[in-house]
Amino acid sequence: MSINKKIGIIGCGNMGGAILYGALESGVLPRENAYVYDINPAMMDKARDWGVHLCADDEEVCRNSDLILLAVKPQNAAEALSQCKKAMNGKAMMSIVAGVTVERLRNMIDGVPRILRIMPNTPAMVFEGAFALCLDNDFAPEELNAAKEIYASIGVVEMIPEHLIDAVCGLSGGGPAYVAMFIEAMADGGVKQGLPRATAYRLAAQTCLGSARMLLDMNLHPGQLKDMVTSPGGTTIEGCEALEKGGMRAAVMECINAGAEKSRKL
Repeated sequence: MSINKKIGIIGCGNMGGAILYGALESGVLPRENAYVYDINPAMMDKARDWGVHLCADDEEVCRNSDLILLAVKPQNAAEALSQCKKAMNGKAMMSIVAGVTVERLRNMIDGVPRILRIMPNTPAMVFEGAFALCLDNDFAPEELNAAKEIYASIGVVEMIPEHLIDAVCGLSGGGPAYVAMFIEAMADGGVKQGLPRATAYRLAAQTCLGSARMLLDMNLHPGQLKDMVTSPGGTTIEGCEALEKGGMRAAVMECINAGAEKSRKL
């Protein structure tokens, strides 16, 4: 089912482009309802290939759209919003700008839009994103439903209060990097034991993918999946002991804490 609102994208880089592409390919967003502007000509060329409307600037995006996605880097947010002039007034804006609160966004805008803050992650590029949408927003019900449809078409949607957005940044925002490091470490272990590098990467990546799918589709607690694999006196429990000795759980928790604290300081 497609949404009938016109969607504007300010910033069509990796994340903004992933969201737009996913919404288009899933059929939830008709191409004729999408309006895009990015300062990078290469990004505009990419958007042109997708068959959407290309705008001359941020202001034109706002004028033509009902729902606007702000997908620029934090240091570019103020400049991008200033270029919208008064065209953002009365519109609904979704922001995926890391570390910039709704209050700070309002101070950057000439006018009074409705704002929904969102924390996405990069697996949206392959329709497996994790999206946290802030409960404290002033979107109209139909606008919030449209936003949920867009993100649900390319991943999982969770509703959270804004004060927890930094925790989400530390967990699922940075999580793909941490998972990639774990996959790389698993593959290194396989290579040490004699596996070809390409084979080790494929096996490690597929193992993480399949394990996550089991947890979600079978509604398993992680401990249940661990117990399914660890036979008494077997090989896996030996590996679990090695991870515990290495402090894996504490290291991962500290990793999430560090990411969340950095998000609060942005």
